[in-house]
Amino acid sequence: MKTASITLALFLATIMTTSAQHLLPTLQNYCKGIEAEFDQISDERKENLQKIANYVKARVDAGETIRLTFICTHNSRRSQFGQVWAKVASIYYGIAPEKLETYSGGTEATACNERTIAALQRAGFRIATDGAISLTNPIYTVTFADAQAPLRLFSKVYDDAANPQKDYAAVLVCSQADEACPVVRGAAVRIYHGYEDPKKSDGSPEESATYDATCRLIARELLYVFASLKK
Repeated sequence: MKTASITLALFLATIMTTSAQHLLPTLQNYCKGIEAEFDQISDERKENLQKIANYVKARVDAGETIRLTFICTHNSRRSQFGQVWAKVASIYYGIAPEKLETYSGGTEATACNERTIAALQRAGFRIATDGAISLTNPIYTVTFADAQAPLRLFSKVYDDAANPQKDYAAVLVCSQADEACPVVRGAAVRIYHGYEDPKKSDGSPEESATYDATCRLIARELLYVFASLKK
């Protein structure tokens, strides 16, 4: 039994290392740095993040597709960060990346904010534009690994045709969306896990620092979710 346990541990370590190597080197380094920051997450928030981990684990154990939809009011900032970092976290830790699908949406559609995109670029993603939904709603392709298709970010309502219509976990990341959506249509699980809106710093000297901090905070907490599944 001891030999089997050691073999399993080595196998899981190999999976994690191989998966992490699929990420762009800049993102590997970013994620590695964040691992030392898990102690910055409060016990209360860790307890709430466990709800996301429980959903993911249940789906992994059942061999089913895992769908996470991050929801905020305008689908312009926090929910876009959530969609991106959940996918990266699954790859970094090798937790069913081939079965994890991430999405984002809002209670209304506006645009994926250019400041959100700039923060993701500073974190190490490669980003390009790929057309537009409208004159004010561009589509961004976000590359996180050379061997995988990029994510496509644009603003949309949470039940847009581009998102799952049923059998998904709805993660509400702002209080307004939480209040506006006491019931999320089609969601198997509804989880509120809020973040302060970085919009508060738009146009100020602190703008870039605020967006970078929000990006890193969401990355830290979602990496923690998937790290907890390795234990």
